This record gives sequence, structure tokens and C-alpha cells, in this order.
Amino acid sequence: MAIQRVMMTDSRKEDVFYEEAIKILRTNMQFSGVETKSIVITSCYPNEGKSDVAFQLAVEIGKMGKRVLIIDADIRKSSYIKRYQIKQKTNGLSQYLSGQVALEEVIYSTNYRNLEIIFSGPYAPNPSELLEQGRFSRLIEETRKAYDYVLIDTPPIINMSDAAIVAKQCDGAILVIESEAVSRRDAMKAKDQLMKSGCKLLGAVLNKVDMKKEKYYSKYNSYYYGKSKQE
Repeated sequence: MAIQRVMMTDSRKEDVFYEEAIKILRTNMQFSGVETKSIVITSCYPNEGKSDVAFQLAVEIGKMGKRVLIIDADIRKSSYIKRYQIKQKTNGLSQYLSGQVALEEVIYSTNYRNLEIIFSGPYAPNPSELLEQGRFSRLIEETRKAYDYVLIDTPPIINMSDAAIVAKQCDGAILVIESEAVSRRDAMKAKDQLMKSGCKLLGAVLNKVDMKKEKYYSKYNSYYYGKSKQE
């Protein structure tokens, strides 16, 4: 579907343990079933590392020979353009949802194998309203047919409704939780909000673990919990 191409530069330092953890996450995600194709990735609060997890997961999926699309649905505060040093001008999700451009004008192929991306586009004052429109639902439907996996990176779910709105239209969700930064109460609140949307919670990623403190996590920078039990 992509007719444009961007070069993405990942400046993150190589970390074999982190990469191994992402591969474990990818493997566990595959066991969620063949119909689980559109997946929301969110967090409780900003800066917990959800966007990096989403991108690295997409890269690993692409390495398997599967077609994967990242949709950056964080219209409020996207980080992809700056983080991955995109030099060229791009169209994005907010422009598509507001009817300014067609779908084929916002999908970009990348220099990563089998990985394509839709950037968030310019800031919009009404992101929740845009995401509730039928145009976004149709986007999910169409991309589910064209790709093996569609990963939707959303704003943090606590205090903002965007992630829950997106989750209603997706097959599953992954919650990224920063170690020692999020209380159990807030993590449970985020989980409940996702499940109230009707979206299946696939699991949670404990991110930014301090290896010096946690011997149990000495092999991994992030850890994937298996399928969450509904309460």
C-alpha cells in the first residue's frame, strides 16, 4: 500500500538482552492467535518506553517475514519523527482522519524489512473526536487485511481517552509499565480501562528494570507477562 519511503535511524545503543526480551514478547504475542492482528500498545503515563517497545517489536516481526504496520495514533505528542531522525516532510494520521489526504498518502515504507508506518501528523486539537470517526475504523479494517500485524501506538491511557477509543476497534492490547515508576493501583486502573473497552489484554511489559537492583531480571531489560487473567 505504501507509495512513499522514509529512512529511519535508530540511535538506541545495541543491547542484546533488550533485543532478546523483545523477541520473547514477539513470540508470546504470536500465541495469542491468528485473528489477533490489530494490537494497541499503551502505557499508564508518558515516557515509560511504549513507543520504543512498539518500534522494536515491529522490527522483530518484520524480520520473521511478516508484514507489519505501525500506526502512530499519539496525535497529541508524537516522538517518531524526532526520535528516528526523519528528514523529509511527511503526511500523517491527523491529516488522513480530517480528510486532507488519502490513505495511500500517509503509509510509508521504511529501511527496515517488511515494516511500514503511518506517522501521527500535525497536532490536532480534537484527537479523541478524530479517532472516534468511522474513517479510523475503516483504516483499521483495511490495514488488517493488508498486513500480518498492525501495531497502534497510543497516548498513555490514564487521564486520556484516546487509547480506550482505539482499543475498542482492535483485537488486543499490550500495556507497557515502567519499573518502580507506576503504582500497582494505577497499573490496575489502566488494565481495567482497557478491558472495559472490550479489548483483550494480551499482557504487560515491565520496562526500564534496574539490573543492579533486580537480580531476577538480570538477563532482560524488559519482561513479558503472559496472558493476563480477567478479574
